[in-house]
Amino acid sequence: MEHFFKLKENGTTVKTEIMAGITTFMTMAYILAVNPNILSAAGMDRGAVFTATALTSFVASCLMALFANYPFVLAPGMGLNAYFAYTVVLGMGYTWQMALAAVFVEGIIFIVLSLTNVREAIFHAIPMNLKYAVSAGIGLFIAFIGLQNAKIVVNNDATLLGLFSFKKSLASGTFRQDGITVLLALLGILIAAFFLIKQVTGGILWAILLTWGLGIICQFTGLYVPNPEAGYYSLLPDFSAGLSVPSLKPTLFQVDFSKVLSFDFAVVMFAFLFVDMFDTLGTLIGVASQADMLDEDGRLPRIRGALLTDALGTTMGALCGTSTVTTFVESASGVSEGGRTGLTALTAGILFALSLFLSPIFLAIPSFATAPALIMVGFLMLTSITKIDFDDYTEAIPGFITVIAMPFMYSISEGIALGVISYVILHIVSGNKEKKISPLMYGLAVLFICKYIIL
Repeated sequence: MEHFFKLKENGTTVKTEIMAGITTFMTMAYILAVNPNILSAAGMDRGAVFTATALTSFVASCLMALFANYPFVLAPGMGLNAYFAYTVVLGMGYTWQMALAAVFVEGIIFIVLSLTNVREAIFHAIPMNLKYAVSAGIGLFIAFIGLQNAKIVVNNDATLLGLFSFKKSLASGTFRQDGITVLLALLGILIAAFFLIKQVTGGILWAILLTWGLGIICQFTGLYVPNPEAGYYSLLPDFSAGLSVPSLKPTLFQVDFSKVLSFDFAVVMFAFLFVDMFDTLGTLIGVASQADMLDEDGRLPRIRGALLTDALGTTMGALCGTSTVTTFVESASGVSEGGRTGLTALTAGILFALSLFLSPIFLAIPSFATAPALIMVGFLMLTSITKIDFDDYTEAIPGFITVIAMPFMYSISEGIALGVISYVILHIVSGNKEKKISPLMYGLAVLFICKYIIL
């Protein structure tokens, strides 16, 4: 392991990497439950999607370990799966087989772009201050996801968002479902923060397990009462269906290329392409910045292997029967635990493989237990905002736009797009000739503007 993963060179150990891999897996295991639920709305077999999700996550994460030796873990991406099911299939009327074909074509294009250095060049063209802003923006974004998952932040008709109301929960008689889980999530945040302050090894993982354990105690004592119809499930693993692996046959190789030459197909494929490309680049920038993996010029060594892995994962995912596979921002949780090499990704990948046989355990992990981990990781990533040059407004304002756009617009790619556009425009109108903007940045700005006009 030392020879292959270069553990000493990266200042880590086998124990640290394995703990980091387990932590990353625990924070993103929800995809095993969420992805089948979302894609089944498009008419896909839920069991087959579960198997495809676990299998592609396993293979793609192992490829990341082998090709790039980075602690980045891959799985079918959130947002992209919702676009697949609700927009492309239910909204535009495509069959899910045609939507899989669009994902497959996207993956092939990504493979070509990765081998020809196009995606690598885009990564390196983004200025360092924007890279710090991307990391900070992702921090706010995943913290916001954590707050939503725990239902600490809820929808509010008057202000769009608001704080969960314990008073309303008690009055409506739902406290033993929603109220107690919010309390457990808040307690989990304090636990995770305490472990972080005390620098406890594996603190984020322990916070997840302890919060889940407290939830199980609440269920046994009647403080928490499951209500599946309202989305509050039992916190105990359900082994009633045994340990069999759901068949992949209903979705395997079910791609339909009959409309591949149509304009609508091109629009759908481009949308997948755009979001996946810049979500992945944003995640790589953010997580690599947090782990101090970028060199003095803001470049990420071995990035080609990471991008190629992402492209291969997407292509394989389409053939197996799932939406676009991408690098998960939750990889930051493992990095915060000290993960620095592909051994972290390999560990998480193996756990995805095991989840095929132990799905009742992993599907029982509640969102209120993983939310504190996301919130604490968000805090750690937000600290990169201190590296932005706030004395130079032409650098600071685009960075600020990038940071706020990601959580407010619920999209990493939108944050990058608006950051790049504002960066180029502000440098042009301010007449700042001291800093040269690369031609590729101009090209990206034009591309993003066209994207907002066309899509």
